[in-house]
Amino acid sequence: MIIPDAEQKTRVVHEILNQQYGVQEIYARQDPMHELIATVLSHRTTHANEVLAYRTLWERFGSWENIREAPLEELIQAIQSANYPEVKAPWIKAILSRIMAERGEAAIDFLREMTTDEAMAWLTALPGVGLKTATLLLLFNFQKPVLPVDTHVHRVTQRLGILGPKVSAEKAHALLLAYLPPDPAVLFNFHKHFYWHGQRICTWSFPKCSQCVLKNHCDYYAKARPLPMNAK
Repeated sequence: MIIPDAEQKTRVVHEILNQQYGVQEIYARQDPMHELIATVLSHRTTHANEVLAYRTLWERFGSWENIREAPLEELIQAIQSANYPEVKAPWIKAILSRIMAERGEAAIDFLREMTTDEAMAWLTALPGVGLKTATLLLLFNFQKPVLPVDTHVHRVTQRLGILGPKVSAEKAHALLLAYLPPDPAVLFNFHKHFYWHGQRICTWSFPKCSQCVLKNHCDYYAKARPLPMNAK
């Protein structure tokens, strides 16, 4: 669903959040292979449990080669702090096997030289790698002009009325990207600020609307706020 004036609203609220949270320099959270596997581990899992699973994986096996060759049951046990380890462990083994077979080592720095479309197609062909994982990796590590849409970005933009209520997170990637300039620094800040805002203010339950700097631009707030005492 396309919302009238959604592009204008997107840019207005983005500028407000730039002022609220400050413009950030684009940065990589960790090296590309770490980012790839950690993001696979992060699916439907808290950040703390993702970090624990990744640390345990390396403490137990010590190298990408050993992780690839590890017995599946041992790998599942190592990442049990992440939800659905029985699903993620085969994905990780398959991802490492493919990368090492194609490249001769566990490294994906070659994505930097690919076009955005080529890099996106290569990543999303890997087991367990969807749009969110691919866009996070390409934006953070390789500064490609893509926009990750996680649950926080999706929720906030829907409540604002930028996205329709039935627009999926998958479709939201392309819609939101079309409303913003193709500048990795802009897209990085949009992602980070909406992520923080969804974590801290526009939470899934009990959103803190009274503290929200976007409330005057928000469809959810307009519908949810109490009427004045003299309203008919």
